[in-house]
Amino acid sequence: MASCTFSSDDIVIKSPNDRRLYRLIKLENGLSALLVHDPEIYPEGPPEHSKSLEHSEAEEEEDEDEDEDEDDDEDGAEGEDSEGEDDDEEDDEEDEEDEEGEGGDGELKKKGKGGASQTKKAAAAMCVGIGSFSDPFEAQGLAHFLEHMLFMGSTEFPDENEYDSYLSKHGGSSNAYTEAEHTCYHFEVKREFLKGALRRFSQFFVSPLVKIEAMEREVQAVDSEFNQALQNDSCRLEQLQCHTSTPGHPFNRFFWGNKKSLVDAMEKGINLREQILKLYRDYYHGGLMKLVVIGGESLDVLEDWVVELYGNVKKGPQVNLEFKTEGPIWKAGKLYRLEAVKDVHILNLTWTFPCLHQDYLKKPEDYLAHLLGHEGRGSLHFYLKSRGWATSLSAGVGDEGMHRSSVAYVFRMSIHLTDSGLEKIFEIIGFVYQYIKLLRRVSPQEWIFRELQDIGNMEFRFAEEQPQDDYAAELAENLLLYPAENVIYGDYVYKIWDDELIKYVLGFFTPQNMRVDVVSKSSIKSEDFQCEPWFGSHYTEEDISPSLMDLWKDPPEIDVSLHLPSKNEFIPCDFSIRSDNSCLDPANTSSPRCIIDEPLIKFWYKLDNTFKLPRANTYFRINLKSGYANLKSCVLTELYILLLKDELNEIVYQASVAKLETSVSLLSDKLELKVYGFNNKLPALLSKVLATAKSFLPTDDRFKVVKEDMKRTLKNTNMKPLSHSSYLRLQVLCQSFYDVEEKLHVLKELSISDLKSFIPELCSQLYIEGLCHGNLFEEEAISLSNIFKMNFSIQPLPIELRHKEHVICLPPGANLTRDASVKNKSDTNSVIELYFQIEQEVGIESTRLKALIDLFDEIVEEPLFNQLRTKEQLGYVVECSPRVTYRVFGFCFCVQSSEYNPIYLQGRVDNFINGLEELLEGLDGDSFENYRSGLMAKLLEKDPSLTYETNRYWNQIIDKRYIFDLSKREAEELRSVDKEDVINWYKMYLQQSSPKCRRLAIRIWGCNTDQKEAEARLESVQVIEDPATFKMSSRFYPSIC
Repeated sequence: MASCTFSSDDIVIKSPNDRRLYRLIKLENGLSALLVHDPEIYPEGPPEHSKSLEHSEAEEEEDEDEDEDEDDDEDGAEGEDSEGEDDDEEDDEEDEEDEEGEGGDGELKKKGKGGASQTKKAAAAMCVGIGSFSDPFEAQGLAHFLEHMLFMGSTEFPDENEYDSYLSKHGGSSNAYTEAEHTCYHFEVKREFLKGALRRFSQFFVSPLVKIEAMEREVQAVDSEFNQALQNDSCRLEQLQCHTSTPGHPFNRFFWGNKKSLVDAMEKGINLREQILKLYRDYYHGGLMKLVVIGGESLDVLEDWVVELYGNVKKGPQVNLEFKTEGPIWKAGKLYRLEAVKDVHILNLTWTFPCLHQDYLKKPEDYLAHLLGHEGRGSLHFYLKSRGWATSLSAGVGDEGMHRSSVAYVFRMSIHLTDSGLEKIFEIIGFVYQYIKLLRRVSPQEWIFRELQDIGNMEFRFAEEQPQDDYAAELAENLLLYPAENVIYGDYVYKIWDDELIKYVLGFFTPQNMRVDVVSKSSIKSEDFQCEPWFGSHYTEEDISPSLMDLWKDPPEIDVSLHLPSKNEFIPCDFSIRSDNSCLDPANTSSPRCIIDEPLIKFWYKLDNTFKLPRANTYFRINLKSGYANLKSCVLTELYILLLKDELNEIVYQASVAKLETSVSLLSDKLELKVYGFNNKLPALLSKVLATAKSFLPTDDRFKVVKEDMKRTLKNTNMKPLSHSSYLRLQVLCQSFYDVEEKLHVLKELSISDLKSFIPELCSQLYIEGLCHGNLFEEEAISLSNIFKMNFSIQPLPIELRHKEHVICLPPGANLTRDASVKNKSDTNSVIELYFQIEQEVGIESTRLKALIDLFDEIVEEPLFNQLRTKEQLGYVVECSPRVTYRVFGFCFCVQSSEYNPIYLQGRVDNFINGLEELLEGLDGDSFENYRSGLMAKLLEKDPSLTYETNRYWNQIIDKRYIFDLSKREAEELRSVDKEDVINWYKMYLQQSSPKCRRLAIRIWGCNTDQKEAEARLESVQVIEDPATFKMSSRFYPSIC
């Protein structure tokens, strides 16, 4: 029997507001584990874990092993280097809502959280200190491939989908990702099933099967994942930087892996299975493993489980892998021009310096990132923007992969340029070096460090909780990075002021140590380009003249406009908790109350009494007069909002540094303004934002820049096939939908005088609906609403003048198809998105209908993935989910593939749907009950943070539903839903023999397919050639939101 060699309950430094208990243990095999007892998982107290209970659980597991339910993980959905996916340059910026939040199209996706009965899930994560830097050169992408293969069965649980099937049945999910120096696996599950999940999870690290036949299929999944990133400019740039790095350097490789890199290895006679097992044997041992388990059980019980289940992991020494490097990473004095996929101009400047992991208490790189990436007056960003050369600038050492490794820290400054900025690249770099010279001249400033220290400490002390599996993964990664005591605090801490270290790091910011990359569609003028071998991107390599290098090394002057930022006025100083000082009436605290209902403004309020943090979220939707009345007014309104955001940037940025955020976006005729974060300075920020908006009039120079940027954004819309398919579906479903190409055509003709004459009418009548939730008293909330009244003393916009969206009511038995080619003519990815329209959400039956849809999703999501991805390997994206489009229920199946055309994909999806009656009929009582109780647990799960709770309320407000406990009601409905109900729902809405089955297939054809195949039509299918014509003869549901 394995045992602990070390155990301590008082090592980890945690926030005084953190009620969780932490215990660090070490096993004889070298494995370190952080056990986290979360009292909110079992608020009524942890269960008694007697020997008999554990015995019955083991029997229950054996029964379940015999169930043939299906799935593979979304393993690696974050995938090697997938950071490129997240910072995709011109994608929607308004991405801060959680996944239950409403999309910009009035759509809800997935199931909302409930928060009603305050339960939480359990979770775990394992971080192994080996990643892509350890790939053998002859089999690149092997570490990532190994990550995929661990999901494909073990000696104890040989079924490929056992782990995910178990999680899926018990309200859980899993994921994994491979980085340069570590690989992380994590899951969450309904609280009672933590031990069963840990047992299956442990076998990843004890006895994976790595079967040849599974490898042959899963190499296709790795390839599909790579094909998802193939047209991503960020991923292409990163791979170019790897490709052009010094031969033999750890960077000089292909981290992703694809069919070519892995199958080529086999064709060269390399035994890939033996290579994978060697990588596993060499590195998957206790000394390189950090486990985190978050449960509601006592620390003693969690410790017993970990010792029992993970004691069999192979023993190994506690070491960090070291990678030998000599000389510079990149050649000096070079400029690389990379041909972009999207219409963008980005200047990337990159400097490298030695690893600073050991200096995490000083964070010199973050001090410099704060100044070089600042957006206030005197900053580089402010200066380049005022010259009309740049639209955005970011700077710093990335959190992931090769950017922050033991080999080097990679500091990147990324500047998005205007057309005129593209012509001034060398001048812009000159100004960057003027600012660097300024930093050297004024020497490091302790007051700036103290500001960052205060902000870090405040964030640590009042941190918002994350979803459990995200927190587990973060802690597991941090166990590899920091000493155990700082596993939480390490990310926040600025403990030691060291001006000499800052000067030392600043010494690396020289032209000789700089790499320059320009990413642009018009980057490459000549035919004389080179080809990066893995992504196939075109690039050129040029010499930068020595005279320029000398000029940058020591600029003769520093422009007077460049200076350090002023002190931050938004750093809070009052952290008192309002609910500690108020007499709470329980009737008033469970849901938001409407405290103002006037013709101009309707305002909802809830004092937070759950999280008790000095934070508040204030959200507003402002209907603008005629903002969406026609195509031209829609484009003018968008342009006005973009110019307003541009004007607000300096104020908003300063507040965001102090963790008080602002978001401004537009949805049809509604301006959505959100101000959220630490509440102390929130009223002051809202006042400044509204005063600026009130007096704002655009200038000619900013109009030109913002119009150019908007044109670029419109051109880049629908470049991703998955986004394109959703766009085309909504274009059919929504009565008012202005096409992106038509918007572009109108935009080109607009002048500043058009906009100036439009603004007074747009703002002449308004209607505001808002929510204040968090650490503010009711009278403070009322004073926020008065800021609106003070700034906008205008006529209210009557209800009949506010835009209402109508959704098409598809006719009985509808079987519609819409075909389109990929917008990016080099994209091989095809998509089938098969949408079933259900019913409009009206009447008391709608909650039951929602419960049936969500339960159906819960049951079929995993078998769909297992059949179409794991077994058939159609593509990396295989998913299904409920859709609520302006309160009309629907259900979607979606597959993206770089191998097969949409007609074949649709045939496979239809085949799966046709087999669902048998699958549902074959569910035994226990399995059905597991799915039902798993969904109920999800619906009743405690909101992880104030932000999640606010978003849940806000979705009720913007949908004009106002049922703030909808998830609780849905969970209640589920109690009386049985298997026959789900089967009848399926037969009624998804079986084509039923008149209530109404389908819309959106098919995006990749560049390697022949759309002519779409012409061989079935008689039963109606093809939509022109959505506008189709909608003219269609019926629409009444608007209810």
